[in-house]
Amino acid sequence: MVTYVHTYIHTYIHTYIHTYIHTYIHTYIHTYIHTYIHTYIHTYIHTYIHTYIHTYIHTYIHTCIHAYMHTYIHTCIHACVYMHTCIHAYMHTCIHTCIHTYWSFQCLCQQIGYPVFSSHKFFSTHGDIRSTCVRCEPLPCEH
Repeated sequence: MVTYVHTYIHTYIHTYIHTYIHTYIHTYIHTYIHTYIHTYIHTYIHTYIHTYIHTYIHTYIHTCIHAYMHTYIHTCIHACVYMHTCIHAYMHTCIHTCIHTYWSFQCLCQQIGYPVFSSHKFFSTHGDIRSTCVRCEPLPCEH
């Protein structure tokens, strides 16, 4: 009986429990947890990091840089257009004012730099044909 009990318990302990520990727990650790770690966590890390960071970097940074560049370039272009308009308006106003101011004191011949002939001509005291200025008519233009 002692031999039977010793053999049975020893066999039970060494076979069943050893099998349990080495097969079930080992299988659990190496299969389930290993699968869990390598599949779930790897998938999580790969998916999360790849998706989140890639999405963050690609979308956020790309969008921010694109938006910044678009806004900056758009603003610069608008500023250039604004400056162009301002300079054009300033030059137009200056030229317009200068011409009007200048024209109010000088005849058309002097304004544009060459005589504008009227329909009639007359002889000067020197005997050459002189033209009368359109603005100064009937007075002769002294050119």
